[in-house]
Amino acid sequence: MILFDVTKTRPTRHRSGLTRVGGRLRECLGAAAAEVVWDEGLRRVSDGNPVARRAGDWFLTAELFSEAERPGFSAFLADRHCRTAAIFHDAIPLKLPHITWPQSVARHPGYMKLLASFDRVWAVSAASREELLGFWRWQGLARVPPVEVLTLGADFNGEPRARLSELAPSTRGSPAPRLLCLGIVEPRKNQSFLLDVCGELWAEGREFTLEVVGRVNPHFGAPIAARLKQLARTRPVHFHEAASDAAVAKLYRAARATALPTMAEGCGLPLLESLWRGVPCVCSDLPSLRENAAGGGCLVVTCNDRPAWKSALHAVITDDALHAKLAREATSRPLPTWADAAQTLATALG
Repeated sequence: MILFDVTKTRPTRHRSGLTRVGGRLRECLGAAAAEVVWDEGLRRVSDGNPVARRAGDWFLTAELFSEAERPGFSAFLADRHCRTAAIFHDAIPLKLPHITWPQSVARHPGYMKLLASFDRVWAVSAASREELLGFWRWQGLARVPPVEVLTLGADFNGEPRARLSELAPSTRGSPAPRLLCLGIVEPRKNQSFLLDVCGELWAEGREFTLEVVGRVNPHFGAPIAARLKQLARTRPVHFHEAASDAAVAKLYRAARATALPTMAEGCGLPLLESLWRGVPCVCSDLPSLRENAAGGGCLVVTCNDRPAWKSALHAVITDDALHAKLAREATSRPLPTWADAAQTLATALG
């Protein structure tokens, strides 16, 4: 049996990438997994009943944690009453501490070191895997578990994949095309940079609408959110701070392209989800994003290169032949599903 950790992700209302990973994997694992929550010893499942741990069971977590948040967790990992596996997302708090939640910055070194005590670890990209292995080498750890790459699903909330023939006309040459940007509003996601680039295009008379979706980072996001709201008074900008999955799906259906100018990612789910819906993506040239962009449907642009981003966005907005080519690639290339990811785990942990 897989004892699936939902200590944090089950009660949260945030639609973050981490929440998506935990929720969709749990859904697709079905009867192969039982939900559990940490209570100083993993003594109960999510419905409050006792956990019957057996030596052959696997405890699997896709969450972030620390010894301070889960007293006794180190001892639990050491006692080996069951086998343990984890999904590693990224090392962003170590790479960009000045613009990352203080709690995450404080937790992350200990979290990454605790992962070395697990029996198996999956990273959400090859780039993320190298970050974790590099951290362990830097720590000089003598014993570390095998780390494999788990390709995450593109199928968002389980809706069927878009077909080229089904795409709305508004995504293929609309008089007022829409760009869609999804992600928590914070410096790392680089919405301010995107607004600068779009501002230049609007000043030159380019007609398009920018849709920005994401909750606001309480530590760093307020200035960006204020700018979005101020700009919406004079420019075609719409800020959706609390959008449901249904609302996001509707925005995807109306989008000509998505823009992902982020400065750091573990995987970059919005890129995969955009392709699943047949919407081309303009994204930053990050190793983790290149892994998923390489199959087609994307324009990969140097991060924070304003002329290059201006050129790429202009092209995807105005060049119908280029857009049609990217849309064909997006709808025809192989894409992973959450069922695939869950099957990988179920087979390995069976």
